[in-house]
Amino acid sequence: MKIVSRNEELFRDALSCIPQPSSRTSLASCNKLIRFEDISAAAFKIQCGVQKTPCMYSRLSKQYGMDIYLKKEFLQYTGSVKERGVLYLLMSLPQEQQRKGVIVASDSNFSMAVAYHASELRIPVFVIVSTSTAPARVKTCREYGAMVLSYGTTAKDSQVHARRLAQENGYLYLEEEDSAVYLSGLGTVGLEMYEQVPKLDAVIFPAGGHCGLLAGSAAALKHLNPHISIIGVESESFPVLQQSLKAGHPNEDQACNNHHFYGDVSGVCFGSNSLQLTGKLVDKVVAVREEDILISMLRLLEYERATVDAEGAIGLAALVAGKLPELKGKRVAVVICSGNLELHLLQQCIARALTLDDRVCRFSLVISDCPGDMAKLLEILAREDARVLDIKQERTFVTSELFTVEVICTVETRDKIHTAQLRNALLERYPRTAWTER
Repeated sequence: MKIVSRNEELFRDALSCIPQPSSRTSLASCNKLIRFEDISAAAFKIQCGVQKTPCMYSRLSKQYGMDIYLKKEFLQYTGSVKERGVLYLLMSLPQEQQRKGVIVASDSNFSMAVAYHASELRIPVFVIVSTSTAPARVKTCREYGAMVLSYGTTAKDSQVHARRLAQENGYLYLEEEDSAVYLSGLGTVGLEMYEQVPKLDAVIFPAGGHCGLLAGSAAALKHLNPHISIIGVESESFPVLQQSLKAGHPNEDQACNNHHFYGDVSGVCFGSNSLQLTGKLVDKVVAVREEDILISMLRLLEYERATVDAEGAIGLAALVAGKLPELKGKRVAVVICSGNLELHLLQQCIARALTLDDRVCRFSLVISDCPGDMAKLLEILAREDARVLDIKQERTFVTSELFTVEVICTVETRDKIHTAQLRNALLERYPRTAWTER
């Protein structure tokens, strides 16, 4: 059954034929109008190559006072929603170009998706990375079937080298961009959510510089139901999308220093097409703090057993931070789009999130250096069900009276209420207890 578009004029206004600068893409084609039919065609063509990920009711719904459904795109083979756009882009290449091969220059989710799907389609694929790239990323791309080469100390060095190799050998240099083909592939997420969750009131997407998922999915959802509220979420540290929308053109100046944590959402705004679609079809863009993203990662790990990165958790972070009070009592879908968090970062993020959530706390107190006094302290902690993570004793540099010991203790509690109970119990027995503020 063909669905007649109710937003054809809106789409036509949103996407005109805009040539892309040569530095942003090597596809020598002008981006055409993205239509609902393009997204439907993409969904049909890639259905055998990507997962139809579940959109499941979340246990977090009661905690935040709304029906929350999580679209688990991190379950894709490479752990990222980028596979949808990449696969459709690769399948749309001319056979001659597929025979010659493609080349990318980064260690992003986009590059990993290219490495995997190009290999699956038997397209020669080369990935150029800088020498500072994490060894785990290099190993993953090689396991997907790509030829991985290290060149230069910066991402710019590897990009220049990749372009040179592409020109000399006839490879197609690919960089994440916002062509109609790529946006149509990403827009299939919106089609699936509309089918999986009836009577949706709102859908929350990650935004930031790479807002292709937001733009493409908004095109699909607004076509099917113009009353669905489309919301983008980005970081307060680099509100690239909000600044670009305000300026009316992509903002190339905003940069993120903490790129290893934020991943793909920390990039500059990469295209006018995505920006114009976002301006026309997206109802709201909000910004969240880094602390909210960490708490969101913790909630997803605890309640959904989902290990995601900042890009995957940033949508839920808007609900964690209370940025969208108008959604109380509504049916809301949140796209969890990426789960490629490096192991050393995972440990740091969870430890920091537990501290921010008032579930890991540290205090110091001075007790008499006599047999039994340490046992009394441990008895109080055991009675209050506090789990001791670390305990240290300082005797040499104690500034209080002689024959005393300073005890520095790190403990884990259940929640804020439990932490307050423990604090009161310790202050009652040790009035000079000092708590380390986070």
